Amino acid sequence: MKTLDIVRSSETITEAFIEDLCKKIKNNKSVRRSLPVWGRVHIDRSLPFLCVYRRPINSDSIGPERLVMGEASYVIASQNRSLQKKLGLLVQSIVKTQAINFGAFLILEIWELKEDEISIEGPIYKPHFQIIRPLKTNLSSTIDVLETELHKVKYRGHFAGVDVVTTSKIFPPGLAPLLSASKAAESSCHVLGLKIRPIYRNHLSDETFPLVRRSLYRRMSKPLKKTFYEFIRKDTTTDNPSHYNALGRRSVVKAVWEVDQALAEIGNQFDFLLQVTPINADTAWAHFKKNRFQKEPGFIYRRLPIDPIAAKRALFKVPIERIEDPVLAELLRSQQMGLDRKLTMLADRGTFRFRYGSVQLYGVISGNLLNASKEILAQIPPRTHDEAGKDYMDATSFAEKATEEVNRLKDLFPELNSTVEICDNVSGLIVSKGNMLIGKRLRTPVSRVRALLQHEIGTHVLTYVNGRFQPFQQLYIGLAGYDELQEGLAVLAEFLVGGLSRARLRLLAARVLAADFMLDGASFIDVFRELNDSFSFNRETAFSISMRTFRGGGLTKDAIYLGGLIRLLEYLGNGGDFEILFMGKFNFEHISLIRELQMRKVLKPPPLRPSYLTNEESLTRLTRVRSGLSVNQLIERGK
Repeated sequence: MKTLDIVRSSETITEAFIEDLCKKIKNNKSVRRSLPVWGRVHIDRSLPFLCVYRRPINSDSIGPERLVMGEASYVIASQNRSLQKKLGLLVQSIVKTQAINFGAFLILEIWELKEDEISIEGPIYKPHFQIIRPLKTNLSSTIDVLETELHKVKYRGHFAGVDVVTTSKIFPPGLAPLLSASKAAESSCHVLGLKIRPIYRNHLSDETFPLVRRSLYRRMSKPLKKTFYEFIRKDTTTDNPSHYNALGRRSVVKAVWEVDQALAEIGNQFDFLLQVTPINADTAWAHFKKNRFQKEPGFIYRRLPIDPIAAKRALFKVPIERIEDPVLAELLRSQQMGLDRKLTMLADRGTFRFRYGSVQLYGVISGNLLNASKEILAQIPPRTHDEAGKDYMDATSFAEKATEEVNRLKDLFPELNSTVEICDNVSGLIVSKGNMLIGKRLRTPVSRVRALLQHEIGTHVLTYVNGRFQPFQQLYIGLAGYDELQEGLAVLAEFLVGGLSRARLRLLAARVLAADFMLDGASFIDVFRELNDSFSFNRETAFSISMRTFRGGGLTKDAIYLGGLIRLLEYLGNGGDFEILFMGKFNFEHISLIRELQMRKVLKPPPLRPSYLTNEESLTRLTRVRSGLSVNQLIERGK
C-alpha cells in the first residue's frame, strides 16, 4: 500500500510533464498530478485501463468525476478547447507506455446522458446507461459483462436500463477523440464510452442530490471493476488478477489518513461501554435486596470525560467528502454516524431518550431472535447442573490466568501492550481499549475460565491488537455496529473451547427477553420479577440481567450476544471466511468491504490468531459449525 500526498500542478501539459509522468508509470510508481484549468491524472500502478471524464466548461456541479475518481487509473480534465490537443498527447503517451506491458489497453470514457436520449420509460430516479461501442471490435465479452453488471445497478427498487449503441464517434458531443483510430491501433488500444443518466441532479434546476450521487457511485464500482477484470482476462497478455476487487486502488491519499486520524481522536476520547455501565453495582444490589426488591435501584456512572455537543461539532467538521475511494468513504462515513449516535446517547444518559438511541445503535429485536430465545429457555431447565457444585475462581486467580493468556499473545507479537487489571468500579469482566478489566468481586466457575479467556482476550483483545496493526485506526476503535459480530464471535469462541454451557446460553436468551420487555415499557422491577418468577433465575442473576438492560436509561446491547451468535452460525454454515473476522472490529455488513481492501493490499495480514485455532478439538467443533449448526444444536452438543 502506498500513500499519495503530493499533488503537483502544471500551468500546461508540457513534453517534460508527460515524459516525467510516463517514466514513473514505466517504473510502476504511483502518479498523481493536477492538470491545468481543472483536473487530475491518477495512476495507482501499472494497469491496462484508464477511466476518463472531461467536464463541461459551463458546469460547476459535481458529476461523473467522483465515479471515475474511485478507480485505480483515471484522468479527469476540463473540456476547455485549448487543452484538448495536449490532453490527447498525455492520454496517448499513457496508453503507449502501459500497453507495452500488457499487449492491449482499454479506455473507458464517461459522460452524462441527456433525458431525451433515454430509450425506455421510467421514473426520473431510475438509473439508465448507454454503452457506446465501436463498429468493429473484439471486446464482445467485455461489453457483455459491462452491460450485464450495469443492469444490476438498482436504486429505490428500480434496476437500471441499459442501451448499447454502435458508432464510430466514441467521445462526448462537441469534442474530438482523445486517440485517433490509427494511434489506438498502434497500441492495441480499445475505446468504449459510457453515458450515465444523472439521476443525482434535477435536470431542470441543476440542483444536486448528494446522497443519490453517493449511492449511485458505490453501486457502479463493481460493474466497472468486473469489466476491467474481463478485459484483462480475455484481451491482455498479463497474468490474471485473483479477483476483480484486486483492481481497486492501493494507494491512499493524504485525505484518508487525515479523516481516519480525526475520527480516531474523537473516538479515543471516551469508552462508550464504560461510560454507560454503573460503578455502584454491588451497592445497588445491596440496597435493592434491603428494600425487599420493591424499590428501583439508583445507578451511578462515571463522569463524562467529554462534552458530547463539542465532540459532535468536531465530528462533523471531518471532511469525509474529500475521500475519492467509495469503499473507504463508506467505511469512514458509517463510523462518523456511529460516533454521532454514541455521543447523542451519552448526552441522553440517564433519560428515557437513551433507549431510542440504543435501538438506532444496536437495532431492533427481531421476531426470529425473540422466538429463538424463548425456545432456549423452554429447552434448558432452570436448574441446569453444568456449573452446579463446581469450584470457583476469584478475581486474583482469574487475573493470573488472563495475564498468562496475554503473555502468550505477546510471545507471538511483542508489540502488544495490553494489560490485566483488577478494578473496584467494574462489575464482572470488560475489555477497554485493549486492556482487560476484572471486577474485584468476580467469582467464576473453573469450568468457565477458558471460555471467558477466549471470549475476552481471544476475541476482544486480539481484534483490538490486530486492528491496531492495520493502517486504519477505525479497525481497533471499532467500526459502526461492530458489537454484534464481536460478541457473536466471542460467544462462538466459548463453544469452540468447550465452555459454552447450557446455563450460559440460557442467560444469553434471558438478556434478549429482558431487552424486549424493556422496550415494551416494562419497568426495572417488572423485568426483575419476570426473570425471577417466570424463568426461575435466582434473584442476584435476575438483578444483574436487569441492571445491564436498564443501564444508561435502557441499553439493548445484551440482545446482540445471542443475535450475533445466530447470525455467525448462518454465515459460517454458508461457507463464510472465519479468519477474516479477526482483522479488527467491524460488523457483518463490512466483511465484503474488508475482503476487498485485503485484495487491494490496503490492509495487511493480521499478526495474531486465536490460540484455539491450533487445538484439534476446537478445529473439530469449527468443522461441525461449518456443516451448519443451529443454536439449539449447540445445546445438544453441550449435553
